[in-house]
Amino acid sequence: MATASKTPPGADPKQLERTGTVREIGSQAVWSLSSCKPGFGVDQLRDDNLETYWQSDGSQPHLVNIQFRRRTTVKMLCIYADYKSDESYTPSKISVRVGNNFHNLQEIRQLEMVEPSGWIHISLLNQRTNEPISTFMIQIAVLANHQNGRDTHMRQIKVYTPVEESSIGKFPRCTTVDFMMYRTISLLQDDEGRSLKGEPSREFLLTKYETLFIKTF
Repeated sequence: MATASKTPPGADPKQLERTGTVREIGSQAVWSLSSCKPGFGVDQLRDDNLETYWQSDGSQPHLVNIQFRRRTTVKMLCIYADYKSDESYTPSKISVRVGNNFHNLQEIRQLEMVEPSGWIHISLLNQRTNEPISTFMIQIAVLANHQNGRDTHMRQIKVYTPVEESSIGKFPRCTTVDFMMYRTISLLQDDEGRSLKGEPSREFLLTKYETLFIKTF
């Protein structure tokens, strides 16, 4: 019987954040757990430290509840698991459910993992429309652990929303020194080198942006 291949790790979510296409919104939600060992709860799940973790302390399924105060667009979840360190505490089967509250949650994803060590990316795009979901609540349920382990470890969970394009157009994201000079309104100057007073016009910003774009590319 063939052995299942290990789940490959995804990219570090901070790389995705640097592209400017997604934003982490976990801080906008209220987090709760079905159970936790003292000192191994939500704070450890959200502290940006891969050495700490949530440890459940109860019967399966182990639940992470993420509740937003208003309907929120969510594109992706990123979960960090480390089989090398956690062994039988490592999740092997996860269910993702969404809804308005605890009473109408529906499963939209189920994921099986084999000895994961790294970031696991879970897309929350609507499979029919290919658009990010819009929800008040997300629930992550650990249905099983490796080696039939009872309790679970999760080291980090990130929640991402797509970043909307600027209203002035879909320009490339420039990071050159010349471009950064014009990012701050207070440093902008007119064609004769005089400082601008007040907010520059949309036309002025577009002209400067387009000029820098041509020089850069």
